[in-house]
Amino acid sequence: MPLFRRPDGALVTDVPATRRIMPFIMPTRTESAVYFEQELDLTRTLPFLERFNAEHLETRAGLFHLFTWAAVRALHRRPRLNRFVVGSHLYQRDGIWVSYSAKKSMSDDAPVVVLKRRFDPDAGFAALVTLVHGDLTEGRSDRQSHVDRELGLFLALPAPLLRLGVRLLRWLDTWNLLPGGFIHPDPLYASLFIANLGSVKLESGFHHLYEYGNIPIFAAIGLKREVMTPAGVKTVCSVKYTLDERIEDGLYCAQSLELLRHDVENPEGAR
Repeated sequence: MPLFRRPDGALVTDVPATRRIMPFIMPTRTESAVYFEQELDLTRTLPFLERFNAEHLETRAGLFHLFTWAAVRALHRRPRLNRFVVGSHLYQRDGIWVSYSAKKSMSDDAPVVVLKRRFDPDAGFAALVTLVHGDLTEGRSDRQSHVDRELGLFLALPAPLLRLGVRLLRWLDTWNLLPGGFIHPDPLYASLFIANLGSVKLESGFHHLYEYGNIPIFAAIGLKREVMTPAGVKTVCSVKYTLDERIEDGLYCAQSLELLRHDVENPEGAR
């Protein structure tokens, strides 16, 4: 039993002993990672997005927005997917937080901005699109983000002090002593990280899980492509997931991701 409460989650105690022991025998996310791939059929998805964009010229939506909306719904309906492990203990996260990255511009030298937001699962798709557009506009501006300012402060330290500082942060986090003011803005403390690789013309790949922070799920959305089927040509894309298996068993996770798939492939309820 941990000595202190966390600002971002509540201790989970009603789990089988076989799950409670897992963080002790597999203390890192790296050794606990499992990999899963989905192929999304975009036959209904793309026409829905075309109709949505015809009605919302100022805040146009893409597959990334719809995937994020579906992921928030899945995390809400399947709350055991919205857990994380810190200090060998399992926690239920407070709220649904999604982090994602974007290039500031489509050039080789453009930096990547990493954004994080808490989403309301009861909000509609249009509301989510508006929020994400606002975040991306601010993130791609010249204004320094909280993360930029924080990193600038840390990187001003000599390398030995910086390494010591990172170790101290991780030690404080392990003992639930890291304050909420530090955790809540940090994009590596989230329910899910989404990388929209298709937006930069790349196929999806299996991404590692970060040991820093507590993100248990990474999703990489790949390039849309056409495939031949017995019924004709259809457009699909691949999503590759990396999951921390200590949060929940494989069947629960797979069924949760099937709910996500269903909402992406059948998006008419996304209004």
